[in-house]
Amino acid sequence: MNRRNFISTSAGAGIATLTTQKVVSESTSGTLTKRYQGGKSPWPICLDTATIRTAGSLEKKVDIAIQAGYDAIEPWDGELAEFEKNGGNLKELGQKIRDNGLFVPSMIGLWGCIPQNEEAFQQSLQGTRNRMRMAAEIGCGHVQAIPNEVGENYDHGFVTSCYRRLLEIGIEEYDIIPSLVFVKMFPLKTLGQAVAVALDADHPDAKVIPDVYHMYISKGGFNGLKKLDGSMISIFQFNDAPGGMEIDQMQDKHRVYPGDGILPLPEILSDLKDTGFNGCVSLELYNPEYHKQDLLQVAKTGLKKTLAVIEKAKV
Repeated sequence: MNRRNFISTSAGAGIATLTTQKVVSESTSGTLTKRYQGGKSPWPICLDTATIRTAGSLEKKVDIAIQAGYDAIEPWDGELAEFEKNGGNLKELGQKIRDNGLFVPSMIGLWGCIPQNEEAFQQSLQGTRNRMRMAAEIGCGHVQAIPNEVGENYDHGFVTSCYRRLLEIGIEEYDIIPSLVFVKMFPLKTLGQAVAVALDADHPDAKVIPDVYHMYISKGGFNGLKKLDGSMISIFQFNDAPGGMEIDQMQDKHRVYPGDGILPLPEILSDLKDTGFNGCVSLELYNPEYHKQDLLQVAKTGLKKTLAVIEKAKV
């Protein structure tokens, strides 16, 4: 089985082989299921490096993820580019990550990969391919396709065409699956809009990346999640929204630790489990107050609070 078929089978397929020391097997009704974090979670818990953005080098962020006890780490393209610029070898760093029992499920991201017209799309491909290369070399199974330049009142058919071609390029040339994100601040804002593009791309490996924060502040809500099959989700971005703020005033910097805010996270995770999703839950925070603190402690606190929410969800 080649790597492309391996990662295409399921969003989380093969994860256990990379994190065996963190997996507990248990039998439920005769079915062997994989659990992580000493049996506390049905999903591997990932650290998005935005959570510890001010830590310095990518290597330092990897060390924090290892020391804090995560199952995976999700880096950003700029960090990989800087690492290479400074003489680093991404394949070697990926091996270090695996040697320490972690893996890299996804990279953020393919900026500008879905622009407003065909000419701009063709011009974007050089940068897109380079980002895919970096993601593949560090060992990603997925890469985030970011529709930040589709334009308001975007042409749905053209956007789906771009996404389908990105899937073909990613899988055929780099053995990596581009997965579509949605962000309130971008034209493609809601889970429903992202799912529509993924479905109409008419590709068996089309996937989306939900983020609970943007599900909330985009006013798309959470009920649509339970309508999805988990195989359509490549990674699940996790955080909380603060109390005492109007929803229209919330920005990415206002994200708080899971459980410290107002989102119905246990219910969301229960619905996520029911979809059959078995990829990573990734802690993604941009809070500048956290960035001023000891970042290893921030990472540990985020992991602890994520597991506490998972426990409340009874999944």
